[in-house]
Amino acid sequence: MTPVHIRLRDALQPWRSAPGWCVALSGGLDSTVLLHLLASLAQREALPPLSAIHVHHGLQASADNWPAHCRALCAALSVPLQVEFVRVAPGASLEQAARDARYAAFTGRLGADELLLTAQHRDDQAETLLFRLLRGAGVQGLSAMPVSRALGAGQLVRPLLNCSRDELLAYAREHTLSWVEDPSNADERFSRNYLRRQVLPTLLGRWPQAATNMARSAAHLSEAAQLLDELAQQDVAAAEVFGEFAWLPLPVLALPVLCSLSEPRQRNALRYWLRPLTAMPDSEHWAGWQALRDAAQDAVPVWKLAAGELRRGDERLWWLAGDWLCSPVSVNVTVQGNQHVLLPVNGSVRIDGQLPAGNWQLGYRQAGDQILLPGRGHRDLKRLFNELRVPAFVRNRLPLLRLDNQVVAVANLPSMQGAVDGSWQLHWQPPTNDQGLS
Repeated sequence: MTPVHIRLRDALQPWRSAPGWCVALSGGLDSTVLLHLLASLAQREALPPLSAIHVHHGLQASADNWPAHCRALCAALSVPLQVEFVRVAPGASLEQAARDARYAAFTGRLGADELLLTAQHRDDQAETLLFRLLRGAGVQGLSAMPVSRALGAGQLVRPLLNCSRDELLAYAREHTLSWVEDPSNADERFSRNYLRRQVLPTLLGRWPQAATNMARSAAHLSEAAQLLDELAQQDVAAAEVFGEFAWLPLPVLALPVLCSLSEPRQRNALRYWLRPLTAMPDSEHWAGWQALRDAAQDAVPVWKLAAGELRRGDERLWWLAGDWLCSPVSVNVTVQGNQHVLLPVNGSVRIDGQLPAGNWQLGYRQAGDQILLPGRGHRDLKRLFNELRVPAFVRNRLPLLRLDNQVVAVANLPSMQGAVDGSWQLHWQPPTNDQGLS
């Protein structure tokens, strides 16, 4: 067994009980070697079922021959192959669009706990580190490619990160493997190709261990990123808000807890909290956080980000996206008891119980609206919202019921959401943060 076999086997040890291993097979040198290594390893040891997937983008004429090449390779190794034909959406970055289409196909292919194995190696890791360094990435970005990460229902695993491209090339020649060459890899207009063809060879000519050392630095930075995440987990957990307004399906943090942290620690906690929600802002745009945090108490500041926005209200920090970014469409609907009503871009309401006879209208707050409260008389809704500390961005969305043009119920608010005797109530299911879903 070769040293490459041993390193590959060791790298995959944590996933030996996975229900299946699927190789992302482009037909190039790296993925061809990975597939051959695994097929030969499977002849010696009991491995999970092995398969391969080839994604055809249709971006260049030469690529039309690659599915046939991959089929021949897989047939020779007795490995099942699935070929996926995808359409690459036009956009500013062809590379990114092709990657998005490719990974969408991979995600659709993976079953629960299955592995997608990709063939990135040590030189790719060094290239990624350089590329991100030149773009001014932080610790998270400079940790480069992780060995594994979640992908759909399964995991993406890179088992060759401890191997160099020269080792893979030597293996391929020793076993007389054939592979395809992507002509776009020679196009130095793409930044990664320029780094691979011009910059890295120069560095390696002067420092032969440069790729190994850069990969080691990426591993150190990955550890640092993990420690920062663990600190952020603690800070975010301390700032989480429970109980009040639990009916709002929105991420929320207590602002005073965040403000008690140092500035770098605030940004670290927010990056961790926002990571699954939106693309991170660059360094200059973090001024938006400072403006939101330091605004006057009576201000309603907003920090707009790529996929949504942060709002501040009553010492809380709220994340809004999807329908929450749209103004609710005015409604004035005649209703009766035991009814469910969908609200445009504002979720839905449900009337539980039978309403007394009368002209009942479902709508939203208007200027000067009042409600009659037992023992308190008629009270202005604006003042009541202030008393209950209802977030400003929610107030014009709260559905309410009018009887003969008089407000008699406001959804979800204690003491205001229905009859005193509990015979009927108005419940609001707010919109979610998902695009187009409520």
